[in-house]
Amino acid sequence: MADGLQVTELNAWFGERQVLMSVTLRAPSNAVTALIGPSGCGKSTFVRCINRMHEVVPGARSSGQVLLNGDDLYGPGVDPVMVRRRIGMVFQKPNPFPTMSVFDNVAAGLRLAGVRDKNLLHDVVERALRQAALWDEVKDELDKSGSSLSGGQQQRLCIARAVAVQPEVLLMDEPCSALDPIATARIEELILDLKKDLTIVIVTHNMQQAARVSEWTGFFLLGELIEIGVTRDLFTHPREQKTEDYITGRFG
Repeated sequence: MADGLQVTELNAWFGERQVLMSVTLRAPSNAVTALIGPSGCGKSTFVRCINRMHEVVPGARSSGQVLLNGDDLYGPGVDPVMVRRRIGMVFQKPNPFPTMSVFDNVAAGLRLAGVRDKNLLHDVVERALRQAALWDEVKDELDKSGSSLSGGQQQRLCIARAVAVQPEVLLMDEPCSALDPIATARIEELILDLKKDLTIVIVTHNMQQAARVSEWTGFFLLGELIEIGVTRDLFTHPREQKTEDYITGRFG
Protein backbone atom coordinates (compact mmCIF):
# COMPACT_ATOMS: atom_id res chain seq x y z
CA MET A 1 0.00 0.00 0.00
CA ALA A 2 1.42 3.38 -1.02
CA ASP A 3 1.72 5.80 1.87
CA GLY A 4 1.07 9.50 1.64
CA LEU A 5 -1.15 11.03 -1.03
CA GLN A 6 -1.59 9.52 -4.47
CA VAL A 7 -3.58 11.63 -6.95
CA THR A 8 -4.42 10.08 -10.33
CA GLU A 9 -5.96 11.75 -13.40
CA LEU A 10 -7.56 14.56 -11.38
CA ASN A 11 -9.74 16.94 -13.38
CA ALA A 12 -11.69 19.88 -11.98
CA TRP A 13 -14.26 22.31 -13.29
CA PHE A 14 -16.03 25.49 -12.28
CA GLY A 15 -19.24 25.15 -14.26
CA GLU A 16 -18.17 24.54 -17.88
CA ARG A 17 -14.62 25.84 -17.37
CA GLN A 18 -12.03 23.13 -16.80
CA VAL A 19 -9.29 24.30 -14.44
CA LEU A 20 -7.33 21.07 -13.81
CA MET A 21 -6.34 18.67 -16.60
CA SER A 22 -5.57 15.06 -15.68
CA VAL A 23 -3.14 15.82 -12.84
CA THR A 24 -1.26 12.80 -11.47
CA LEU A 25 1.00 13.38 -8.49
CA ARG A 26 2.32 11.61 -5.40
CA ALA A 27 3.10 13.43 -2.14
CA PRO A 28 5.05 11.03 0.11
CA SER A 29 4.58 10.75 3.87
CA ASN A 30 6.86 12.74 6.19
CA ALA A 31 7.97 15.02 3.39
CA VAL A 32 7.07 18.43 2.00
CA THR A 33 5.79 18.70 -1.57
CA ALA A 34 5.74 22.26 -2.92
CA LEU A 35 3.53 23.41 -5.80
CA ILE A 36 4.71 26.40 -7.81
CA GLY A 37 3.42 28.21 -10.89
CA PRO A 38 1.88 31.52 -11.92
CA SER A 39 -1.33 32.84 -10.36
CA GLY A 40 -4.48 31.16 -11.65
CA CYS A 41 -2.74 27.99 -12.84
CA GLY A 42 -4.78 25.59 -10.65
CA LYS A 43 -2.55 25.08 -7.60
CA SER A 44 -5.14 26.19 -5.04
CA THR A 45 -7.94 24.27 -6.79
CA PHE A 46 -5.72 21.18 -6.69
CA VAL A 47 -5.23 21.30 -2.90
CA ARG A 48 -8.96 22.04 -2.38
CA CYS A 49 -9.80 18.91 -4.36
CA ILE A 50 -7.54 16.85 -2.06
CA ASN A 51 -9.64 17.65 1.03
CA ARG A 52 -12.93 17.90 -0.88
CA MET A 53 -13.42 21.63 -0.37
CA HIS A 54 -13.68 22.21 -4.13
CA GLU A 55 -17.09 20.55 -4.29
CA VAL A 56 -18.49 23.05 -1.76
CA VAL A 57 -18.40 25.77 -4.47
CA PRO A 58 -21.72 25.89 -6.40
CA GLY A 59 -21.26 24.41 -9.89
CA ALA A 60 -17.82 22.98 -9.10
CA ARG A 61 -17.03 19.33 -9.74
CA SER A 62 -14.06 17.02 -10.18
CA SER A 63 -13.15 13.57 -11.45
CA GLY A 64 -10.23 11.25 -10.85
CA GLN A 65 -8.87 9.44 -7.82
CA VAL A 66 -7.36 10.70 -4.56
CA LEU A 67 -5.91 8.07 -2.22
CA LEU A 68 -4.65 8.78 1.30
CA ASN A 69 -2.57 5.92 2.68
CA GLY A 70 -4.48 3.67 0.28
CA ASP A 71 -7.98 4.93 1.19
CA ASP A 72 -10.09 6.34 -1.66
CA LEU A 73 -11.22 9.78 -0.45
CA TYR A 74 -13.87 10.01 -3.16
CA GLY A 75 -15.15 6.46 -2.68
CA PRO A 76 -18.86 5.72 -2.23
CA GLY A 77 -20.11 6.55 1.25
CA VAL A 78 -17.01 8.55 2.23
CA ASP A 79 -17.98 11.49 4.46
CA PRO A 80 -16.26 14.73 3.32
CA VAL A 81 -16.23 15.92 6.95
CA MET A 82 -14.08 12.92 7.90
CA VAL A 83 -11.81 13.63 4.93
CA ARG A 84 -11.26 17.16 6.22
CA ARG A 85 -10.47 15.81 9.67
CA ARG A 86 -7.71 13.67 8.16
CA ILE A 87 -6.49 16.50 5.94
CA GLY A 88 -6.00 19.84 7.68
CA MET A 89 -5.69 23.12 5.79
CA VAL A 90 -4.02 26.46 6.44
CA PHE A 91 -4.97 29.38 4.22
CA GLN A 92 -3.16 32.37 2.77
CA LYS A 93 -4.68 34.85 5.21
CA PRO A 94 -4.62 33.86 8.88
CA ASN A 95 -8.25 33.19 9.83
CA PRO A 96 -8.58 32.59 13.58
CA PHE A 97 -12.20 32.55 14.75
CA PRO A 98 -12.47 36.22 15.80
CA THR A 99 -14.94 35.79 18.67
CA MET A 100 -12.98 32.91 20.23
CA SER A 101 -10.05 32.90 22.64
CA VAL A 102 -6.67 31.42 21.74
CA PHE A 103 -7.62 28.26 23.69
CA ASP A 104 -11.03 27.91 22.06
CA ASN A 105 -9.59 28.40 18.57
CA VAL A 106 -7.31 25.40 19.05
CA ALA A 107 -9.98 23.32 20.82
CA ALA A 108 -12.72 24.02 18.24
CA GLY A 109 -12.15 20.91 16.11
CA LEU A 110 -11.89 18.66 19.16
CA ARG A 111 -15.16 19.97 20.56
CA LEU A 112 -16.83 19.41 17.19
CA ALA A 113 -15.61 15.83 17.42
CA GLY A 114 -17.33 15.49 20.80
CA VAL A 115 -14.38 15.88 23.18
CA ARG A 116 -15.65 17.32 26.49
CA ASP A 117 -13.00 16.24 29.01
CA LYS A 118 -11.39 19.49 30.23
CA ASN A 119 -8.07 17.88 31.12
CA LEU A 120 -7.83 16.16 27.76
CA LEU A 121 -8.72 19.40 25.95
CA HIS A 122 -6.05 21.30 27.87
CA ASP A 123 -3.42 18.65 27.14
CA VAL A 124 -4.20 18.58 23.42
CA VAL A 125 -4.33 22.39 23.13
CA GLU A 126 -0.95 22.67 24.85
CA ARG A 127 0.55 19.98 22.62
CA ALA A 128 -0.81 21.63 19.46
CA LEU A 129 0.46 25.07 20.50
CA ARG A 130 3.87 23.57 21.25
CA GLN A 131 3.85 21.86 17.84
CA ALA A 132 3.07 25.24 16.29
CA ALA A 133 5.93 26.88 18.25
CA LEU A 134 3.45 29.24 19.90
CA TRP A 135 3.01 27.89 23.45
CA ASP A 136 5.73 29.97 25.10
CA GLU A 137 4.26 33.17 23.62
CA VAL A 138 0.62 32.60 24.58
CA LYS A 139 0.59 30.22 27.57
CA ASP A 140 -0.33 33.10 29.95
CA GLU A 141 -2.84 34.59 27.50
CA LEU A 142 -4.98 31.63 26.48
CA ASP A 143 -8.15 33.63 27.25
CA LYS A 144 -7.18 36.46 24.89
CA SER A 145 -8.96 36.74 21.55
CA GLY A 146 -7.18 34.85 18.79
CA SER A 147 -7.50 37.89 16.55
CA SER A 148 -5.51 40.04 19.03
CA LEU A 149 -2.28 38.20 18.12
CA SER A 150 0.20 39.44 15.51
CA GLY A 151 -0.16 38.20 11.93
CA GLY A 152 2.58 35.61 12.28
CA GLN A 153 1.18 34.41 15.60
CA GLN A 154 -2.30 34.19 14.10
CA GLN A 155 -0.97 31.97 11.31
CA ARG A 156 0.76 29.71 13.84
CA LEU A 157 -2.51 29.63 15.81
CA CYS A 158 -4.27 28.43 12.64
CA ILE A 159 -1.60 25.75 12.25
CA ALA A 160 -2.14 24.70 15.89
CA ARG A 161 -5.90 24.52 15.23
CA ALA A 162 -5.24 22.32 12.19
CA VAL A 163 -2.83 19.91 13.94
CA ALA A 164 -4.89 19.63 17.16
CA VAL A 165 -7.17 17.01 15.58
CA GLN A 166 -4.07 15.03 14.53
CA PRO A 167 -4.53 15.01 10.75
CA GLU A 168 -2.42 12.83 8.49
CA VAL A 169 -1.89 15.60 5.93
CA LEU A 170 -1.48 19.36 6.20
CA LEU A 171 -2.29 21.47 3.13
CA MET A 172 -0.86 25.00 3.18
CA ASP A 173 -2.08 27.48 0.57
CA GLU A 174 0.42 30.39 0.40
CA PRO A 175 0.76 30.34 4.22
CA CYS A 176 3.40 33.09 4.34
CA SER A 177 2.25 35.52 1.64
CA ALA A 178 0.71 37.92 4.20
CA LEU A 179 3.66 37.72 6.63
CA ASP A 180 6.91 39.63 7.14
CA PRO A 181 10.30 37.89 6.66
CA ILE A 182 10.76 37.09 10.37
CA ALA A 183 7.30 35.51 10.69
CA THR A 184 7.89 33.67 7.40
CA ALA A 185 11.13 32.17 8.73
CA ARG A 186 9.25 30.94 11.85
CA ILE A 187 6.60 29.24 9.70
CA GLU A 188 9.28 27.63 7.50
CA GLU A 189 11.08 26.24 10.59
CA LEU A 190 7.73 24.94 11.76
CA ILE A 191 7.06 23.19 8.43
CA LEU A 192 10.40 21.38 8.67
CA ASP A 193 9.50 20.28 12.22
CA LEU A 194 5.91 19.20 11.45
CA LYS A 195 6.87 16.92 8.56
CA LYS A 196 8.19 14.40 11.11
CA ASP A 197 4.52 13.58 11.81
CA LEU A 198 2.72 14.70 8.66
CA THR A 199 2.54 14.70 4.90
CA ILE A 200 2.72 18.37 3.88
CA VAL A 201 1.69 19.98 0.60
CA ILE A 202 2.46 23.69 0.27
CA VAL A 203 1.33 26.05 -2.47
CA THR A 204 3.81 28.93 -2.78
CA HIS A 205 4.54 31.72 -5.24
CA ASN A 206 7.99 32.01 -3.64
CA MET A 207 10.45 29.71 -5.39
CA GLN A 208 13.15 30.33 -2.76
CA GLN A 209 10.67 29.12 -0.15
CA ALA A 210 9.96 25.96 -2.15
CA ALA A 211 13.72 25.36 -2.38
CA ARG A 212 14.16 25.87 1.37
CA VAL A 213 11.35 23.70 2.74
CA SER A 214 10.46 20.97 0.24
CA GLU A 215 11.86 17.65 -0.88
CA TRP A 216 9.62 17.56 -3.97
CA THR A 217 8.35 20.36 -6.22
CA GLY A 218 5.64 20.31 -8.88
CA PHE A 219 5.25 23.03 -11.52
CA PHE A 220 1.70 23.88 -12.62
CA LEU A 221 0.79 25.86 -15.74
CA LEU A 222 -2.71 26.49 -17.11
CA GLY A 223 -4.23 23.64 -15.11
CA GLU A 224 -1.60 21.06 -16.04
CA LEU A 225 1.18 19.58 -13.93
CA ILE A 226 4.10 20.21 -16.29
CA GLU A 227 6.59 18.27 -14.18
CA ILE A 228 7.33 17.14 -10.66
CA GLY A 229 10.64 16.02 -9.25
CA VAL A 230 13.19 16.27 -6.47
CA THR A 231 13.25 19.98 -5.61
CA ARG A 232 16.99 20.45 -6.12
CA ASP A 233 16.85 18.72 -9.52
CA LEU A 234 13.79 20.62 -10.70
CA PHE A 235 15.41 23.98 -9.95
CA THR A 236 18.83 23.11 -11.38
CA HIS A 237 18.02 20.71 -14.25
CA PRO A 238 14.33 20.96 -15.17
CA ARG A 239 13.24 18.41 -17.77
CA GLU A 240 10.71 20.69 -19.45
CA GLN A 241 11.45 23.95 -21.28
CA LYS A 242 8.31 25.57 -19.78
CA THR A 243 9.63 24.85 -16.27
CA GLU A 244 13.00 26.36 -17.10
CA ASP A 245 11.34 29.44 -18.61
CA TYR A 246 9.30 29.94 -15.43
CA ILE A 247 12.07 29.46 -12.89
CA THR A 248 14.46 31.70 -14.85
CA GLY A 249 11.84 34.46 -14.92
CA ARG A 250 10.98 34.46 -18.64
CA PHE A 251 7.30 34.50 -17.67
CA GLY A 252 5.17 34.29 -14.56
